[in-house]
Amino acid sequence: MGDANQLGRVLDNLINNGLAYTEDGAPPRVRVSAATDSSLALVRVVDDGMGIAADMREAVFEPFRRGEHDNAPGSGLGLYISRELARAHGGTLSLERSEPGAGSTFVLTLPLRVTETTSRA
Repeated sequence: MGDANQLGRVLDNLINNGLAYTEDGAPPRVRVSAATDSSLALVRVVDDGMGIAADMREAVFEPFRRGEHDNAPGSGLGLYISRELARAHGGTLSLERSEPGAGSTFVLTLPLRVTETTSRA
């Protein structure tokens, strides 16, 4: 029952970030998988990019915050907007794993059923 365009923007942002933050000269690799877990849909976006330092893992979700690699295009709003869109759909967007030089895994969770709380978003 989600807005396909808005959820598409979330996935587009995660995939594009994975491609943009690839080590120079390395071919970009981004994998997307989806599964269900009880009442949630889980979408994982895994990249083999530069990774995010431990002290920046929550900060990258703040508006206008970017990682240490400011040479990639963008305004620093993508992950902030994506997390807000996930919340508006009753879900979450989190950084499950990241290691500098070894890439990152972002997880989008969405409820499988619309609840009264979700429908108010």
